[in-house]
Amino acid sequence: MKNKQPIGVLDSGVGGLTVVKTMLTELPDEDFVYFGDTAHLPYGSKTPEQLITYARNIIQFFNTFPVKAVVIACGTHSSVTLQHIINDYPLPLIGVVKAAARSAAAATTNHRVGVLATHATVMSGTFTREIRSLQPECKVMEVACAKFVPLVESGKLDDDDTRQAVEEYIGPLVDQGIDTLVLGCTHYPFLAPLIREYVGEQVNLVDPAYETVDELKRLLESQNLAQGSNPHPQRQFYVSGHHESFYTVGKLLIGDVIQKVEQVSLD
Repeated sequence: MKNKQPIGVLDSGVGGLTVVKTMLTELPDEDFVYFGDTAHLPYGSKTPEQLITYARNIIQFFNTFPVKAVVIACGTHSSVTLQHIINDYPLPLIGVVKAAARSAAAATTNHRVGVLATHATVMSGTFTREIRSLQPECKVMEVACAKFVPLVESGKLDDDDTRQAVEEYIGPLVDQGIDTLVLGCTHYPFLAPLIREYVGEQVNLVDPAYETVDELKRLLESQNLAQGSNPHPQRQFYVSGHHESFYTVGKLLIGDVIQKVEQVSLD
């Protein structure tokens, strides 16, 4: 039985497009509605109370469609907000932290794991707790990367400032001998080529997008929520701030799947 309702995908900006990019490959028949909360960028400096309010407003917006599931395609929301709202809605909410933690715990062999994330995510300690719940002997080192989100949002994926930031944040982790590095914010996989160049092939890179979409795929199948064959899937994009920059950078990141971006104020 087909479920033709769309999937809601939310993030602070373009970061969640890493999840969308994977959905286009792994769930090509699904309709989705994407919301980038660009009016409140960056999320890493916001309080838990602010983040909870933002998430509730976006899910309320999604319910006007309505959606059949929500992917919280944001490391900050997944680590800080999700635990406070997950039982408040009748539809499935999927975050990116647990899936990434499982992948990291399975990948490490020397039990030294680095995590790149926003300040709010690092302060929550969620990645450390989740990884150590699976591998108690792991040493988890989390680094707040304040410069990464603004760089990605401005489309600076490979310039001198970005390279300097990669060295600044990841150098100390490499010195600590990590064998696994979690890209704990959905913006960061867009910097993966630079990060891979810096750490070399010997370090496992964990991209939460792949693990999260795999979890979403299993959920849709197990709860009979899958769309089934759909020759003309609908992909809608909304932002709370200026839509021009999201449109420009979004097309740079995932191409022509973004045909139009609409601005919606949720405040």
